[in-house]
Amino acid sequence: MVRTLRSIPCARLRLLVFDLDGTLIDSRKDLVESVNAALSQFGLAPQDEDRIASYIGDGAGMLVKRALEADGADLALAPAALDAFLAHYREHKLDHTTVYPGVLAQLSALQAGLPVQMAVLTNKPVRPSQEICEALQLAPFFFSIYGGNSFATKKPGPEGLLKLMAEAGATPEETVMIGDSEVDIRTAKAAGTWSLGCRFGLSPHTIADMEQQQLVDVVVDHASEWTEALGVTTATAERSRGL
Repeated sequence: MVRTLRSIPCARLRLLVFDLDGTLIDSRKDLVESVNAALSQFGLAPQDEDRIASYIGDGAGMLVKRALEADGADLALAPAALDAFLAHYREHKLDHTTVYPGVLAQLSALQAGLPVQMAVLTNKPVRPSQEICEALQLAPFFFSIYGGNSFATKKPGPEGLLKLMAEAGATPEETVMIGDSEVDIRTAKAAGTWSLGCRFGLSPHTIADMEQQQLVDVVVDHASEWTEALGVTTATAERSRGL
């Protein structure tokens, strides 16, 4: 179901920016297994999948730090544990990761129906992000894929989103940030853009919080609702009339 808190001016959109984990791809199992592999190297017990999944969203460094904190481990281990996590994840990032149902069809429809430029802005390191997008046939839809180490600051800082707007020649009013977590919605707020929250991803409870606080503009329960949420049919008709 699509829930609209504020109407996005769909016919005027020029840029859609997508989060990656929990929005375009279901990477939960591979991330969890890589965290547990890193913990095991330091003699720490594996953690529950739901527990680790709740740590995702603020980049690899914070993911590992939260796992160590939950175990009561010495945070001095964090740099070495991060290296262990990244080494495992590089080799196993596509063991279980898949594109969410409906995503590829929706990206095609959005690109054809608005039309707009599209990009990815994730807090995951940029190299595995690009490799995953290539492997899962997502990359051709995006003019740019930026990661958590592409800029001096990560989401919810606006630096990456502002850079993408500059590259696309789009204003905040012409841009939508699409993601599954509070981090993405706060990134949109920081950059002054529109926001679309996805409640099918890794952090649906945070999107529910954003909706309750009326900080998100539109919320969907499934990727197949993106075209409806962004008014593709209506926007196409308005563009054809020059509105």
